[in-house]
Formats: sequence, C-alpha cells, structure tokens
Amino acid sequence: MQTTDGDEEFREYVRTRGPALLRAAHQLTGHPLDAEDLLQSALTKTYLAWERIEDRGALDGYVRRAMVNINISQWRRRKLEEYPSDELPETTAETVAFGDVHELLEQALDELPERMRAAIVLRYYEDMTEPEIAKTLGISVGTVKSTVSRGMAKLRAALGLSPR
Repeated sequence: MQTTDGDEEFREYVRTRGPALLRAAHQLTGHPLDAEDLLQSALTKTYLAWERIEDRGALDGYVRRAMVNINISQWRRRKLEEYPSDELPETTAETVAFGDVHELLEQALDELPERMRAAIVLRYYEDMTEPEIAKTLGISVGTVKSTVSRGMAKLRAALGLSPR
C-alpha cells in the first residue's frame, strides 16, 4: 500500500494531538475503553474527510464535534440500563485527601446524565464558550447555561462542597 503526504500528515496529527483528544473523549464517556472507541470512531471519520478539510487549524474542533455527535448517537441507541430503586445506598462521611479529589470528581462526573456531563466537559475541560457548546450539542444557549448550572450543583453536592 502506498502512503500519501496526506496519510503522513494525518499520522502526525494523531501522534501530536491524540493524547489530548483521548482525554476529551474520556471526559465525554466517563470510561477509558469507551473513550478509546469514541476517539477511534471520530478519527476514522476525520481520516475519511481528511482531503476535504481545508482549515487544518480547525482539526481539533472537527474531531471533538465528531466525538460529540457519535456519543449522542450512542446515547439515543442505548437502552435503559439503570432502574430506579426505593432504597438509596448508604453513604459515609470521610475526610478526603487532596489526591483523592480528582478521582472523586471523575466518579461524580460519571454519575451525571450524558448531556449534562458533555456540557460540563466542553465548558470546563475544553474551555468552550456557551454559544460554542450550544452549537456543538445542538441545543440553545439558555439550555447550556441551565444544564451547566445544574450539573455544577450536582458535582458540588457529590463532593460535599457548599453551593454557590
């Protein structure tokens, strides 16, 4: 198989941006293996469109948008896997070491609904503006604001922080 300059350019892009894109995928999915699958699917779509993408500076946005779209499609196909219960699990109050905060935050993010998690990840991990998030998720700016606000309140509660 003969490689082209575009193939090598794509390989270099994946080598340099892959780790950052994988972190974004992990934040979207909440699970390392799902993140790898999501990124692989997004990179496949990007590779297939590689010659049509004129603005190479917008590649990260293209891949992130593909990841969000693929993730949303998976939410819609996924059957309900969790069922409500009359009993809540017992919780204990523990003193949390600083090193554990990251792990607790990851767990709290995993417990958020998919769209809420995506909005928070795009806002605080990807540093996107509310209009950019609205466009990416296909929702209104007002919905982004309320979703992020409710999500942050849930995260604060899950981490035992005072509400703002």
